[in-house]
Amino acid sequence: MSIRGRLLAATALVVLAALVGVGVTTYAELRSYLYGRIDAGLEQSHRPVEASVAEQAPGDGHPPFGSGEPSGGQDASPPGPGGAGGPSGCPPFHGEDVDTVGLTPGTFIEVRSTSGRVVWHCRLAQLGSQHVGPPALPTRITGFVANAGDDGEPTVYFTVASRASSTGYRVRASVLRAGPDAGGQLVVAVPLTSTSHTLSDLRELEIVATAAAVLLAAALGWLLVRASLHPLRDIERTADAIASGQLSERVPGDGARTEVGHVAHAFNVMLERIERAFAARDRTEAQLRASEERMRRLVADASHELRTPLAAVRAYAELFGRGAAERPEDLARVLAGIQAESARMSRLVEDLLLLAHLDEGQPLHLAHLDLVALAGEAVATARAVGPEWPVALTASAPVEVVGDELRLRQVLDNLLANVRVHTPPGTATTVRVGAEGSFAVVSVSDDGPGLTEAQRDRLFERFFRADPSRSRLGGGAGLGLSIVDAIVRAHGGEVHVGESGSKGAEFTVRLPVSGPGATDADADRAASQPPSHDSQRTHRGPDAG
Repeated sequence: MSIRGRLLAATALVVLAALVGVGVTTYAELRSYLYGRIDAGLEQSHRPVEASVAEQAPGDGHPPFGSGEPSGGQDASPPGPGGAGGPSGCPPFHGEDVDTVGLTPGTFIEVRSTSGRVVWHCRLAQLGSQHVGPPALPTRITGFVANAGDDGEPTVYFTVASRASSTGYRVRASVLRAGPDAGGQLVVAVPLTSTSHTLSDLRELEIVATAAAVLLAAALGWLLVRASLHPLRDIERTADAIASGQLSERVPGDGARTEVGHVAHAFNVMLERIERAFAARDRTEAQLRASEERMRRLVADASHELRTPLAAVRAYAELFGRGAAERPEDLARVLAGIQAESARMSRLVEDLLLLAHLDEGQPLHLAHLDLVALAGEAVATARAVGPEWPVALTASAPVEVVGDELRLRQVLDNLLANVRVHTPPGTATTVRVGAEGSFAVVSVSDDGPGLTEAQRDRLFERFFRADPSRSRLGGGAGLGLSIVDAIVRAHGGEVHVGESGSKGAEFTVRLPVSGPGATDADADRAASQPPSHDSQRTHRGPDAG
């Protein structure tokens, strides 16, 4: 059974149980009240009868009525003296009329001796056409208790059925304390016709009302349950949508302060976590695919780059085998060519190893260093290597950073070498060193021909050349700027390329002063360690000339 069906069944059962309980209680209370009223009426109306019976004396030779058997089954009263009943329609008792004023029509009266023999009985005339049979009184009546309301008279109240109809009787039996039948019993039985009808009507009304209430409660409960469980249908639809791949779906109503609202909130939280997990998985897969693609491209480019020098070395070796060793001029040319191609392959392999080490996140040799002094050394070297490209250094104050001196010097050397390779002689270059908040900023700008938008977008890709027609020997392998980008990112910084004021190219490097994710204490510890042989340099001031 569904949740809706169980809730409706539970609601109907609860309403039915409540109404049945209320009905039974109401019926019992009303029955007790009506019987109490009848008992109170009997308590008042029996007194004239008992007084009449107690005052009578035995008649003039008339034998006691009856033959010793209870007369509850007799439907006709015996005639009194002269063959007719008294004024009440009842036969005389010991020759005297019995006072029945105030008794209900159809009331049955019986007097029993001390031995239980019926000595007199009478039933008052009934009103209307409905005939009620005499009460089925027991042969012996017991259970008498002292009646506090009648001077301690032993009394008992009980209910009996009718011998000829479905209507019962409410019976009051008491012990006679005076008269010729003292010690005997006076029985007064009142028919429960109106009381039975009232209780029957109440019972029918309660059954109809209970059935109507249960049906109404079921209808209202169905509406309320349907409205209350509507968010569950939303959860079901959302789950179906998610199963079809729509991970961005959310269940509405998660802010409601209800049980369903709490379920919706928990469901949405779960969905957010699942979506983040799938997004992270997708990002990881995309990164893996991109890394695999870069690796394939790197292997292909590296193989392509190594093919030319290897072919040249092989050609020189073949030339040497064909007799160049016997000709001094050819031998010198072969050896010089092999040396040049070997050096080119060595530089390419070293660059690839450096990029691989940086990609693997191998630790840098961190130390405190003056970035202005380091830039001065790079500028001096650039002036010596390429005097045709004038280089100027601008710095207002020393800028100290935590970094790897050898790698940061390589960044500056590669940027200046890039100017010499891709700009014509006479191109002026300016190196600026400064600080912006917690970052050190180094910019290398030139007044050369500049770069196109497409070139700037791919400038830091490995093996990318801004001028494809340039010779591989003169233009390099296209790894210089890739190394710059990798070193700067390893230091926690970033490098950008844009246009300089003279429409040339400008490379801007931003480095955190405190180093790549390190605190000043970490930098101090790194600075206290002895530098490696690769990073031992003498800091010189910037070359002003």
